[in-house]
Amino acid sequence: MLASRIMVKQRRTTVSAPTGALATLEAEASRRGVPLATVLREAVEEKAISLRAARRPRTGIARSSDGLSAAEVTAEPIADEPR
Repeated sequence: MLASRIMVKQRRTTVSAPTGALATLEAEASRRGVPLATVLREAVEEKAISLRAARRPRTGIARSSDGLSAAEVTAEPIADEPR
């Protein structure tokens, strides 16, 4: 009962994607018996998690593979969870 009272903020948007990619996601939604919107939300959340994880500063004594020094990397803001 409590879960039904919890409101999650969501934003509607339009997605443009290759037909083949959408067909794959539609097939997955059909296989699982859920709406396409559910599969799309999961895909967006997974991508957001991986982007946030990639932005976390790492410490070390050597230069990174992209040529940035630790000072340059840590000076960049880290993506926060949306509010």
